[in-house]
Amino acid sequence: MRLSVAIDGPAGAGKSTIAKIVAKKYNLMYINTGAMYRAVTYKALEKDISPDNIEALCDLIKDMEMHFENDELYLNGVNINDQLTLPNISKNVSAYASIKEVRVRLVALQRDMSKKYDVIMDGRDIGTVVLKDASFKFFLTASPEERATRRYEELIAKGLEVQYDSILKEIIQRDYLDSNREIDPLTKAEDALEVDTTGINIEQVVEKICEYINKEFEFSTR
Repeated sequence: MRLSVAIDGPAGAGKSTIAKIVAKKYNLMYINTGAMYRAVTYKALEKDISPDNIEALCDLIKDMEMHFENDELYLNGVNINDQLTLPNISKNVSAYASIKEVRVRLVALQRDMSKKYDVIMDGRDIGTVVLKDASFKFFLTASPEERATRRYEELIAKGLEVQYDSILKEIIQRDYLDSNREIDPLTKAEDALEVDTTGINIEQVVEKICEYINKEFEFSTR
């Protein structure tokens, strides 16, 4: 049986950063499912395909070959990781990620990966939809203000001109859209351990997660 770890939570909760560290500690393949939805958004905007053009979106996804190398997403052989966190992608990703046909196709790809490798995935529906039988499930969260600050500092470090208030507004709106969408809404799995990352650093969060995994491993091998 493959080892699988599911990490869910809202935008800016630290899922990707923490998942990458945990992946290295346990030699897991890190799969950023949010990046996959962002990649679809990126290509759809590039080709001027609107969210209501379902047929064109499905055709688009058929021609998208996605894989991860060193925690970064390659689309059709090109590293597009830096483009995926741009404000325009963040602003539009919910509209594309909420489409049933898009989710069905990407979830199938994500499940195939989990059957081939020991994986850690982060997203918004991993523990509830993609990996319902994951070995371990975590739900990371933080206050909207803290998450907005993290995203603001990340974009400023990339040399982008952004406004904190605009980012905070987008995060609050994204939370609402993700939690209230009809298809696979953001929600905590009943068997997931919730970790509030507000006011604590990455190392402390990783320590909590690893302590839990190690304790469960020890219990299961007795």
